[in-house]
Amino acid sequence: MAGAVLAIDQGTTSSRAIVFGSDFQPISVGQMEFTQHFPKSGWVEHDPDDLWSTTAAVCREALERAHIGVEDIAAIGITNQRETTLVWDRKTGQPVYNAIVWQDRRTADYCAKLRADGVGEVFTEKTGLLLDPYFSGTKVAWVLSNVEGARERAERGELIFGTVDSWLIWHLTGGERHVTDATNASRTLLFNIHDNAWDEELCRILGIPMSMLPEVKDCADDFGVTRADLFGKPLPILGVAGDQQAATVGQACFEPGMVKSTYGTGCFALINTGHKPVRSKNRLLTTIAYRLDGKPTYALEGSIFVAGAAVQWLRDGLGLIANASQTQALAEQANREQPIYLVPAFVGLGAPHWDADARGAIFGLTRATGPADFARAALESVGYQTRDLIDAMQDDWSGGNETVLRVDGGMTASDWTMQFLADVLGAPVDRPSVAETTALGAAWLAGSRSGAWPGQAEFSSKWHLDRRFSPEMASDQRQQLLAGWQDAVRRTRSG
Repeated sequence: MAGAVLAIDQGTTSSRAIVFGSDFQPISVGQMEFTQHFPKSGWVEHDPDDLWSTTAAVCREALERAHIGVEDIAAIGITNQRETTLVWDRKTGQPVYNAIVWQDRRTADYCAKLRADGVGEVFTEKTGLLLDPYFSGTKVAWVLSNVEGARERAERGELIFGTVDSWLIWHLTGGERHVTDATNASRTLLFNIHDNAWDEELCRILGIPMSMLPEVKDCADDFGVTRADLFGKPLPILGVAGDQQAATVGQACFEPGMVKSTYGTGCFALINTGHKPVRSKNRLLTTIAYRLDGKPTYALEGSIFVAGAAVQWLRDGLGLIANASQTQALAEQANREQPIYLVPAFVGLGAPHWDADARGAIFGLTRATGPADFARAALESVGYQTRDLIDAMQDDWSGGNETVLRVDGGMTASDWTMQFLADVLGAPVDRPSVAETTALGAAWLAGSRSGAWPGQAEFSSKWHLDRRFSPEMASDQRQQLLAGWQDAVRRTRSG
């Protein structure tokens, strides 16, 4: 089994590790959930120690279950929940505050003030992002302004900032490396995607000392070597990408115009736009899809904050289901003649609306509405939101190709949901045979860098289809449903 790769997939609700063989197939998996913290309305935090301890545990679990020697592991690849923000002591590794999660909206007022001050366009022009609480920069600014002594310590060079990949690498290497990759850096509001460097002006506006920032490397690069005591021998960390960019790589979306959408806690669709960044007219994000050999490939991205989280709400908030797998069967029992629209703006609306103050709503309730209708509305909301993103992408990207959506993530296991997605898009939806595309993308970055795995062309040729979902819905029915959805969104918006 020489040439195996250990992929770390540190997500919003759980940490996973997957050992992939040199044939790109998963050999073993370790996974652990961890606690979500909601100290105030709109605030979401993680305990930094949970992120590290669960990651270390699942790595050991996956390696043990693989029944191969650690000497057979060619490299480690890391993919992570993006934008989640940590600040810690440069020497001790002690965090000064909990990790502030990408979903967190505490800096909404600060973002509004910055936009009122007229600097919103400066951030968009340089970073491709909107000035929104979603991204890391204003979270770092919040920590420095609200944690006692943090700003003074940061200005003395004692504190460092990182996204989750940086936090994990710092621990994996025993504090030897403070690094990140270009994709994670591009999501901070601090990184100039045209110059491919941290931006002094943006850091000054947010009051963030540049000494806090990690070194930015390619996605396939040398990120350091693990402590020998962690896994029995030092292992090189050779690949890093934020989760959505890793999924883009894992789906082999290497050609301009290729689109992938990942369905996890949220939903994220990316279209590869090649080596030149495309400015969106529809409030999509311009971002780095991946950077290899110093050369960035760009993408347009649409972010939906709530996808799988709507199913978690059915389970944990309403108690309608005991586990997520029950949702499809429940949805199939719903009355199709009674349209119910759930707009899951629990933490605001993402692309293309970007309304931080919107909150969730459900429309079309009658006395006959029951649990099955709620389940159907939750699953359908994912399709409707994806349609909004694809419409915006097609308006921005003039590649002229027919849209075929490559999908991945936990929700794609539901045939019902994927069929509705194809129906509401009016376009094919392709589900790959290897469902773990996010982890696979991180594994390929590391494996190709190590020399044990092949390059882009051969990797792309190994992408295999599990099932294609073709649209079956009549056009007039689709348009009627979409009109109802758009009306529901309008009535949910804050402004």
